[in-house]
Amino acid sequence: MERQTGSFSLRAAAHDTLLALFVTVMQVQGTVARVAAEGATRPPADLEGLGYALLAVSGLVLAVRRRWPVPVFAATALASLVYYGLDFPDGPGWLGLFVALYTLAAYGDGRRSLVIAGTGIAVLAAVWLYQAADIEPRAAIGWVYFRIGASVMSAALGESVRSRRVIAAEALERAELAERTREEVARARVDAERLRIAREVHDTVAHAVAIINVQSGVTAHVLDKRPEQAREALRAIEETSSRALQEMRAILGVLRDDDDGRAPRPGLDQIDELTAKAREAGLDVTLDASPPATPLPGAVGSAAYRILQESVTNVIRHVGPTRVTVALNPGTDALEIRVTDEGRRPGDGSGTPPGEPGRGILGMRERCRLLGGEFDAGPTPGGGFEVTARLPLAPAGGRR
Repeated sequence: MERQTGSFSLRAAAHDTLLALFVTVMQVQGTVARVAAEGATRPPADLEGLGYALLAVSGLVLAVRRRWPVPVFAATALASLVYYGLDFPDGPGWLGLFVALYTLAAYGDGRRSLVIAGTGIAVLAAVWLYQAADIEPRAAIGWVYFRIGASVMSAALGESVRSRRVIAAEALERAELAERTREEVARARVDAERLRIAREVHDTVAHAVAIINVQSGVTAHVLDKRPEQAREALRAIEETSSRALQEMRAILGVLRDDDDGRAPRPGLDQIDELTAKAREAGLDVTLDASPPATPLPGAVGSAAYRILQESVTNVIRHVGPTRVTVALNPGTDALEIRVTDEGRRPGDGSGTPPGEPGRGILGMRERCRLLGGEFDAGPTPGGGFEVTARLPLAPAGGRR
């Protein structure tokens, strides 16, 4: 039988050695004391020689119980069979056997260990009952049934411990696998989204190019004969190309910040550099960031940084110098992000009017959605603007 990986160590060996010494002393001293106290017909002196050796062997062999559980059980079972077969005085000489049975079930490999334990218990029970057929007084046979029942309970307890250990190991393995694949799952969702965006880009470009091609042909044909019609065709080309560019900006907005895979992915460890650049651009930035209790998953940290970067960039582009508060609150199950600005200061004409929501808001919303998070952006009662996002720290469980 294979030894369980990691079950034997220096510390475990020390514990097992102490246990073996304790069981040996208990078996020898307990048997001597019991025989002397009960005044048995066979005096304690009869334990000299082979009797003492059997009790000592069945106890000392426990020092290697976790390294070789099957040989240890075989040794203790054989010692018990010989001991009781030679009619040595009864006593706690079964302690080593019970510990060996527990170890066999707890550190074995499940079904095969139980088969070995069950077969051994059946053989032991048969020999014990045969040897006790003419025991006197008859009430003493209760100790035989005690040995049988305790053997079964030792094996059952060991199997219960082994099952719990296996369940805990499987749960830990699943948790580690989920952590390892969290970023891969997020990237797979991003790849699927990129495929969808690629299809939309194809449709947009193909439609616009087809219209422009037709209108440019009409322009070339009627330019000299009907200039008004040519002017209309050129106006249609302008409108079509402008509309196509707007659609492509919206479609490609979520991709514009992605790297080519050669540079390290940005994360919240770069937030100080981000706020420093924002201050150089004229913003009065206040950072309120609590350190996370555990390291954030890579996908969550990268998305959080991009959301902060886009929010600050929008303030620079559309508002100009103002006060901005950046708050990061990592919880047990989600990372909460809040970026709030006070709006354009009176008399400050810098910045570009915000107009309709552009690719910035769309990109941030898309990043949250891909991780199964929540996103909101809108004006505040005081005339400013606020962006809030909530990114879960666990896999989104099938959400896109």
